Amino acid sequence: MLNDFLLTLKGKSVSIIGAGVSNTPLIRMLWDIAALTVHDKKKEEDFDPEFLTELKLHNVKLVTGDGYLDEIYGDVIFRTPGVRPDVPALERAKDRGSVVTSEMDVFFSLCPCPITAITGSDGKTTTSTLVSEMYKAQCFTVHLGGNIGTPLLPRLDEIEKDHRVVVELSSFQLMDMTHSPHIAIVTNVTPNHLDWHRGMGEYTDAKERLLQKQTQNDICVLNLDDDTTRAFAQRAQAKVSFFSMSKQEKGFSFDGENLLRDGKAFLKACDLRIPGKHNIANFLAASAAVCGEVSEEALISVAKNFTGVEHRIEFVRELDGVKYYNDSIASSPTRAAAALACFENIILIAGGYDKKIAFDQLGELICQKVDKLLLCGVTAQQIKDAVIKAPCQRKPEIIIFPNLTDTILTARKLAKSGDVVLFSPACASFDQFVNFAVRGRFFKDVVNSLKEV
Repeated sequence: MLNDFLLTLKGKSVSIIGAGVSNTPLIRMLWDIAALTVHDKKKEEDFDPEFLTELKLHNVKLVTGDGYLDEIYGDVIFRTPGVRPDVPALERAKDRGSVVTSEMDVFFSLCPCPITAITGSDGKTTTSTLVSEMYKAQCFTVHLGGNIGTPLLPRLDEIEKDHRVVVELSSFQLMDMTHSPHIAIVTNVTPNHLDWHRGMGEYTDAKERLLQKQTQNDICVLNLDDDTTRAFAQRAQAKVSFFSMSKQEKGFSFDGENLLRDGKAFLKACDLRIPGKHNIANFLAASAAVCGEVSEEALISVAKNFTGVEHRIEFVRELDGVKYYNDSIASSPTRAAAALACFENIILIAGGYDKKIAFDQLGELICQKVDKLLLCGVTAQQIKDAVIKAPCQRKPEIIIFPNLTDTILTARKLAKSGDVVLFSPACASFDQFVNFAVRGRFFKDVVNSLKEV
């Protein structure tokens, strides 16, 4: 099937936007098939030298630097999620006859087995991983990819009809998707990426696009507790299954002590190994998606054995009675709020890139939960202002630092036995780090370098 697709590109001009890790397999797959041009914002001297040599050996044309999208053209153009589908350069290319697509949209059109796709403002990666683990526990062969980091199109020939594919999709990927999965999950929709999207309406529409091509033979799993996702059900063509953090007679829900299926308990919350009520919600969403194919025994096995995903309330170490947690994935206030709900005696490290999201509600929660607030990054002052303005008499001690290293070292000095040092930035990483993963590993490296007193 992959070869058939490649034959349709043979001899054609193809442009790929972005030469990062996620697009590298696609570039390698196409460089001997088509007349290939790679467009990338970084300068040629910033490319990995070995990869640059490979590109030149395969006669791949490079367009780099600030004008990398100027006059972009090709019979087919693969858009990277970070570039809006309606930028003028792509609109001009479409007017000249280019087909603008993406690695993920092509994969959806060719995948031979059922796809479960997960989107939402929070919980996408954990829910995607849980779905994958649940299918594995039922002895399915599973392929996990998408926004979680693994391109799937180059692996198409490994996928068979009786396998299962699980993909995480961001709003950036969904903007121009023309296909929908057999099973769709929307965890929630709260303000996020408003520095990229043209308002909350566009962001919400991108999330709902996951459902638009579903049919009555498909399934969509929606958060009953979230006003926006609950409203999606009114327009859904697929069979709707809800999950909720309050007891319901239908679907998957939570009564405060047990996880329920159609009102009947199947798992005690204390048996779920990953911490936090938000992870109970993630587990309910994943369970609702797979319930027709995965037994309760398999669900329980995953609950008791799955320890979580890196950078998501990840326990790093305990030092002199102080526990350190890496929650670098928390790139929005709602994610940070979920982490704060898991602990007491908190020293919070936060701040980062400005995504144009308000911190008012987070400021109030910080007053209620945090003893000391250590801030760095572009948004440090904004978060401090939100805490000061919060209608709470209790206020944490607040200190602003120039960098993350100084912030961590000060947390070490201030923390006493029984405290939790929580790195949950509530912001993206781009002011100081390439991405949240690099930021999280930096935090862990510094924490692991700390010496006992």
